[in-house]
Amino acid sequence: MKSIWNIKGIFPYTVALFLNAFTDLGHKIIIQNTVFKIYDDQTQIIYTAVLNALILLPFIFLFTPSGYLSQRFSKTAIMRYGASAAVLITLMITYSYYQGWFWGAFGLTFILAAQSAIYSPAKYGYIKEIAGEKDFAPLNALVQSVTTVAILGGIIAYTVMFEKSLSTAYENEADILRQIAPLGWLLVAGSAIEFWMTLRLSDFHRNSVYKFNIKKYLSGYSLRKNWMMLRRNREIFEAIVFLSLFWSISQVILASFGAYAKSTLHIENTIVVQGLMALAAFGIIIGSVLTSRFSRHYLHKGSIVAGAVVMTMMLIVLPNTTSLTLIAFSFFGFGIGGAMMIVALNALIQNKTPRPHLAYILAGNNWIQNIFMTLFLGLTTLFAYAGWEPLIIFYTMIGVSAILALAAFVRYKEYFIWLIFEKLLALRYDIVPMQTHNVPPTGAVLMLGNHISWLDWILVQIGVERRIRYLMERSIYEKALIRPIMELGKVIPISQKGAKQAFQNAQKELSDHQIVGLFPEGNISYDGEIGKIYPGYQKIAANSQGVIVPFYIDGIYGSVFSRASKRHTPRKTWFRRTVRIIYGEPLPLDSEPQTVYDAIVHLKEHYGA
Repeated sequence: MKSIWNIKGIFPYTVALFLNAFTDLGHKIIIQNTVFKIYDDQTQIIYTAVLNALILLPFIFLFTPSGYLSQRFSKTAIMRYGASAAVLITLMITYSYYQGWFWGAFGLTFILAAQSAIYSPAKYGYIKEIAGEKDFAPLNALVQSVTTVAILGGIIAYTVMFEKSLSTAYENEADILRQIAPLGWLLVAGSAIEFWMTLRLSDFHRNSVYKFNIKKYLSGYSLRKNWMMLRRNREIFEAIVFLSLFWSISQVILASFGAYAKSTLHIENTIVVQGLMALAAFGIIIGSVLTSRFSRHYLHKGSIVAGAVVMTMMLIVLPNTTSLTLIAFSFFGFGIGGAMMIVALNALIQNKTPRPHLAYILAGNNWIQNIFMTLFLGLTTLFAYAGWEPLIIFYTMIGVSAILALAAFVRYKEYFIWLIFEKLLALRYDIVPMQTHNVPPTGAVLMLGNHISWLDWILVQIGVERRIRYLMERSIYEKALIRPIMELGKVIPISQKGAKQAFQNAQKELSDHQIVGLFPEGNISYDGEIGKIYPGYQKIAANSQGVIVPFYIDGIYGSVFSRASKRHTPRKTWFRRTVRIIYGEPLPLDSEPQTVYDAIVHLKEHYGA
């Protein structure tokens, strides 16, 4: 597969993304560090929460207009106008710094966020215009990594420069702002270069004829219509809610940690405080790479559950230690878990959304996320005003994270179980699915192929996004440690006495447009050759509509999991055995055993060792 860096326009696009996040965060860090220096305890939590809320509110108020603009006009044009507006806003912010106008600079955070609210649907919607269907997960991982590096760079760069700029004593906010005022020119320069990068982007979309109805907007009609669009696809809506909860938890932790560090850990240096939180951004980079690897063959939803579990475990560590090393590890791990969730969820939303609705769905995604985050920050402000300690707020967020992990597991438990199997196998085997496009994305499918090892049922699933309902010998299915896992995977047990019921269950799965997997040889091969194809599968296929997809497993014979009399390895990648699963072209569902046999042999002769 070609590198995503070969996609036309990807370089100026990623640079513009980087500078957009870097500049927005730079101003926030300057104001947030000023609050940290002047205020303590609950007052610091309240002002930090309000600052973050000012960044979020424009995304709520401008939900409908931003979606309309991104849909009505070229996304490239929206990004260009947004970047040029950022230049003017950062000039105003810089002037406020020089004048020592703390509350003026504080308020301009809202204006800068309004620019981002309009800019955001266009910049993320642009992904679908430059990427192919198979590039969604890798490009989303790249975008997430670039944005995270920008956040990380902004936190470190502006915090270090902030501390270095404080060369004399200060008594109030104005004294601090006048000393750090030259940093404002860095914000202006970042916005100017971002604008230059947007000028190099290709334009893919002409203006549409859709018009914005101000009366419908003010009456709430447009909001209700967009809300119905968000709710139309349950999986998309749930993904948006999961994203919203993740970012809400993150906002509360980041808003509270400064006060916790100052009062409990006795840290006064903003470099240390921001540096610890910045480790979450490092974790997001690593997590984005991991998620991209998990999704090499298709968007793997198991990473959503894995990420939520990791995130919850790391939050449990955070308030239960005063060790800076463990706290750093907690933030880093939290970032990894968070990225495993958000990369997969963002890719899922874009992949499941029809192109004509994408701008509105992305704007709605931002809208719901920011409502959640603003609500959580509002509650944090109220709790801080009521005298809650940061530790209590942390434990509350652990509870919310645990609920999120449970909900994700219930939704994607099958994918999560398969992800565990796949990663365990990857320690020993280099598994290469081939011709995966032959597996239909929808409709009833009966998968038939050779049976070489005890691992075949896992191997065949690895290259297929849709979950396969396997038939399994009941004597194996009933084993105590195996049955709970097989039930999660909706495996169909079969025995000589219960064959009729098993076939009926398999027929029902086909009638529900699912994939049913079967090894029609009946037994694992002793010699590695393709054995006789028994006609039992025809009882499952009878009176059903769909196709048969033949497959051939190559490379596992001779392993410890096969029935080979002597172990041998035909191909190795370093210390891992190379195993290939080749999916053949679909056959009619009423194909005879000889036809199926010939199709499997054909795959062996053309792709096997």
